[in-house]
Amino acid sequence: MNVEVIENAPHSGGHVRSVKLKDLDIAIVGAGPYGLSAGLHLKSKGFGVSVFGPPMEFWGRRMPEGMLLRSPRVASNLSDPDHKFTLEDFERQAGLPPHAPLPLDTFVDYGCWFAKQLGNSLDQRKVSSIQSEPSGFRVVLEDGETFSARKVVVATGIGAFSRKPAVFRQLDSSHCSHCYDGRSISQFTNRRVAVIGSGQSALESAALLHELGAEVEVIARNPALHWVGIHGWLHHLGPISSMLYSSHDVGPAGISRLVAAPKLVHHIPLPLRDKIRTRAVRPAGAKWLPARLKKVRITSGRYVQKAQMRGDDVVLSLDDNSERRVDHVLLGTGYDVDLGRYTFLAPDILQKVRRPEGYPALGYGFSSSVPGLHFLGGSAARSFGPLLYFVAGTEFASNELSAYISRHFNRSQI
Repeated sequence: MNVEVIENAPHSGGHVRSVKLKDLDIAIVGAGPYGLSAGLHLKSKGFGVSVFGPPMEFWGRRMPEGMLLRSPRVASNLSDPDHKFTLEDFERQAGLPPHAPLPLDTFVDYGCWFAKQLGNSLDQRKVSSIQSEPSGFRVVLEDGETFSARKVVVATGIGAFSRKPAVFRQLDSSHCSHCYDGRSISQFTNRRVAVIGSGQSALESAALLHELGAEVEVIARNPALHWVGIHGWLHHLGPISSMLYSSHDVGPAGISRLVAAPKLVHHIPLPLRDKIRTRAVRPAGAKWLPARLKKVRITSGRYVQKAQMRGDDVVLSLDDNSERRVDHVLLGTGYDVDLGRYTFLAPDILQKVRRPEGYPALGYGFSSSVPGLHFLGGSAARSFGPLLYFVAGTEFASNELSAYISRHFNRSQI
């Protein structure tokens, strides 16, 4: 094989090789937790598979530096078939003491270490285009190299889906940005920042900004903030707690146990499934955040009706007729899944993918209405439940995908 070295993965600490490509059985687009996990599972079954993209790029380059993971450690493992590459295995090899909550930088380093287990099945080049062809798909990489793949798995995460409410869209990027737009927040030291939202990303960003010396105000539409895990005694009731909560800790009591069974969730009628999903992931912050926000101004039960520039200031007009003058608006407003934002999918493919309200409608094995095209991660959450928004979902997703492809792959056509 003709092997080339490609550098610059975030936190990779070294080179990750990519192979001069032949046609593939399966191309996986995206090298985050879902893409990397699926790659190892499919490779173990003997498929010709490559995972494309810089490993952990969204986590390492787009999330604010200094963040801590809200998920418990047990729910922060990527998935491999033999459970040999866990977070604890990485920490042991790296000589790192275990921390809870888990620092983002440690998780990124863990993901890049996990990526190295793919060897030549990892290619850091990005996919620029996926087109239909009679035998499957024609994939075009950013440097122009092309190849055919029988199946394509899209595992690119939520980076393309950040939500920017209409009221803020006239503000330029120097005055308004999303929490997922970049890592550095040191630029906001001693500046006035309004953080919009009441979820983990908004509240932790506000804490980080305050600790850097920014003048911060959180503006949240919800009348009260919610916190995950503040009723700790519910997790210490022995067998009763096991009936109420899964180890993934996604959702409140009862719902947590339900969403830990994505195959069951998949059979629930869509209207009820949507209610379960939205309740399980309602905006909330980790239990360790209130202490860090004690000196941060929080305005709840209010929303911004108008945002405009006056000189160098951003002026926010709230629904109670009050105004705020700030230097920057930071949006912790979540994301809206919409496959139409995937610019690498050819128009004819997008037209054929059934995608009610932006999410792909998926069957067993995360299969879409386009034969051979699968979607993992957050884009699969409407079909299989909110576990797919979290790293904890990589175990189910990788097993379900690899089992389905193994059953339906026609090797006589290879």
